[in-house]
This record gives sequence, C-alpha cells and structure tokens, in this order.
Amino acid sequence: MAFEYRVEIVQLLVSPAHAYFGRAKDGPAMDVQTELAERVDIVANKGIRGDRFFGVKAHTEAAVTFLALEAWEAVGEELGAAVPDTAVARRNVVVRGLELDPLRGLEFEIDSGDGPVRFRGGRPAHPCVWMDTMVAQGARKALIGRGGLRAEPLTDGVLRTGVAVVRSPVELDAARAAVPVKRAQPLQ
Repeated sequence: MAFEYRVEIVQLLVSPAHAYFGRAKDGPAMDVQTELAERVDIVANKGIRGDRFFGVKAHTEAAVTFLALEAWEAVGEELGAAVPDTAVARRNVVVRGLELDPLRGLEFEIDSGDGPVRFRGGRPAHPCVWMDTMVAQGARKALIGRGGLRAEPLTDGVLRTGVAVVRSPVELDAARAAVPVKRAQPLQ
C-alpha cells in the first residue's frame, strides 16, 4: 500500500439484531443488545463475530460499516443541534481522521496493534429515515453522501479502539472526512 495514515478508532459497535425496523413512529426495538466493545474479532468474508451482519450472504460485501466521526459532528453543526452518541448511527467502526469515500472499490488495511486487517471498500452506507427520529429532524438528509462506508473483510484479525494505522493505495485527506460526496453510488 502506497499511503499510510494514523487515525483513531473511536468506537466499535456489535449488535446481534437490528434496532431500527418497521415504522420510525413506532420507535426502535427496545430489547436489542448493543455492545460498545474495546475490541472486535473480524472474520474474513463474514464480518464482525457476534454482529447482525456476520455471515449473512446478502451482506458479505458490506458486512462491516464505517463512519467518520467528523461527518457525524458536521450533521449536528449543519442542523444546529446536539447529536447523540455515534452508537445511534449503528455503524460498526467509528473513526476520526479518515476520509472514507476514496476507499470505495479498493482494498485497504487497518492495524490497531494486533496486525493488519484487510478490507475491500464497498457501497456507501446510506442513512435511513430513522435518523430523523433518533438524531434530529433533517438528519437523514444531512447524512446523505457522508453516512459512511460498507466494507468486506478480506482477512481475519482484531480491531481495537484507540490509535490505528490505515494503509491505502490512494491518497486520503482527513480534512475531507465530513464533506458530503455527490456520487453516492458504488464505484464500478
């Protein structure tokens, strides 16, 4: 990989079930366990052990979801509202200092101290209508183009919260982590 960046893994979320389904006006599922973990086990071609997308064939290429903390915070600034904890977004890996969009369609590595874990960036993680209920009115629209990145794990490994190194085949710009992108479809 040609480029290397120091980033921070701010939060790791594992949930065995979906919390947002049905109509938002009915509220989220209340009995869904959600673990904010210090470390997660990544399994190649399956996802995060214990997560709702683990081993689900339809989600293999999107088994791990990433969100830039800067994008989440920008939504609050744009709406003039305090945003809740990033766990509300239900993304597995929240990072600080990482531009995600250029990683679509590319292989990249993250090493948080236990050796590199390789991923292939997939389609954008589009926000759902639930964000208007769980964050603030207008949050879904504000997250369009900056809702995160879905990725397929290509190797087994461990991710931990804290400082990590990202290796990428393309140049990334942390200052653009919150900038919404116009082309919200997967790269071909």
